Amino acid sequence: MDDFPAPQMIAAGDTNLAIYESNGDHEGRSPPIVLVHGWPEIAFAWKNQIHTLAAEGFRVIAFDLKGFGNSDAPKDSALYDATHITADFCALLDALSIERAIFCGHDWGGALVWTMAQRHPERVAGVIGLCTPVLPRPPAPPLAIVKKRFGEKHYFVQFQEPKVPEKLFETDPDRFFRLMFQRPPPRERWAALVPRVYDLPGRFENAPPPSDDDIIIPAADIQIYANAFRKSGFHGGMNIYRNIDRNWEDMKGRDETVRAPSLWIGAELDLFLPPESAEKMVELVPDLEKHVIQGCGHWMMWEKPDEANALIIDWLKRRFSA
Repeated sequence: MDDFPAPQMIAAGDTNLAIYESNGDHEGRSPPIVLVHGWPEIAFAWKNQIHTLAAEGFRVIAFDLKGFGNSDAPKDSALYDATHITADFCALLDALSIERAIFCGHDWGGALVWTMAQRHPERVAGVIGLCTPVLPRPPAPPLAIVKKRFGEKHYFVQFQEPKVPEKLFETDPDRFFRLMFQRPPPRERWAALVPRVYDLPGRFENAPPPSDDDIIIPAADIQIYANAFRKSGFHGGMNIYRNIDRNWEDMKGRDETVRAPSLWIGAELDLFLPPESAEKMVELVPDLEKHVIQGCGHWMMWEKPDEANALIIDWLKRRFSA
């Protein structure tokens, strides 16, 4: 894995998590940064960030979420709701004797770090969301909204079926990751792609294989992903999706305000989380700074690592350097 840190296994409550650390702040001058990957990724998603952030004087900790990579991967879907996963985050901090951390997340990891700031504000010094905005709790269950807007073939809906999507993707992890990590389409094509682009199982089964020129991640790194999911299986990610409505129910009546200093970085060509979806974030996040990286799709850390790193480091130094 090149110079990516070796995994260390720690007991975070009842869950054994694999962490990967690069420490440029041995004196503890600033809050540590905890990097939270999304789906379908692992801690290795932060290959282009972990040492760069540490070189700027920060202690940086990436980890495999429960159900991913080298961490425990229980099958019980109830263990993957936001209550349990943010409890994992707190247990991770406890195991490392960290009182408060800056949580940086992408994709599902972005959703989870915003939720962490809402549920456990006393443990959150700051929040960095890549691509994923924080949105007000919708008036109806999210899955019903997705079905109405995009139909039954949207992957949120298809992933609710027990065991089926994970078994499908496990038949050929190499094909799956080549399908996922393609260059983003230009905005003028979006209208023609929706909603079929959201039928991930259908595209996996029927779409022609992408050319090597369209893959944004080096072939060797694709193999790291494929091998990791051969080990863990795909059920961890599916189980996060299976808790979308449960998480919505659990937020009823809660204060949704994120009071920690926050940075959000969007991607101009992110078809799944377009930057315009973040327009009303400031209503929930009073101390918010926003940026959009042009010519970048959803896989920001791989597509535009230098631009993303520069924005993150600039914000961290202004808000958290001793």
